[in-house]
Amino acid sequence: MRFAALVAGAAAAAFATAHSWPLDDELSRLVPTLEKMLSHREAPAPADRFLCDVAYVNDGDTLRCKDGTRVRLHAVAAREADETCSPGHPCPAASAASATAELRRLAADRTISCEQIGQSYNRVTAICWTPTQVEINCAMIRSGTTVVWTKFDRQRPLCRT
Repeated sequence: MRFAALVAGAAAAAFATAHSWPLDDELSRLVPTLEKMLSHREAPAPADRFLCDVAYVNDGDTLRCKDGTRVRLHAVAAREADETCSPGHPCPAASAASATAELRRLAADRTISCEQIGQSYNRVTAICWTPTQVEINCAMIRSGTTVVWTKFDRQRPLCRT
């Protein structure tokens, strides 16, 4: 406990000294530019991220990339194309057609970024983002065309950003 307090005090003193240290004119002019550059830098992509050039949208929770990868939206449940819901799956009130149209609006003909969460029936389960960083899984839930699949949302929650 005493050691942690000592380390915290030393860190605070170093921080205060560094921020009050006089800078020469040229360096002080560069500081705002460097701070701006660092604040806009994106975090490095995790190893389980991949890009998907969307070839087509299958239904309200599945799409296919141009490279052949099939992507199932993680923790999202939509009605099947025939308007049914599989036994044991959550069943949204919205139609399959409305969910498919919403996923097309968000992802069709775009390059999206996806984080692989797992596998399901020869599909990658993933959380995906539009080029403007809208989380597609979350947008689908919020649109009311799909529902959250709580069982999977507990493993890796949606709508974190």
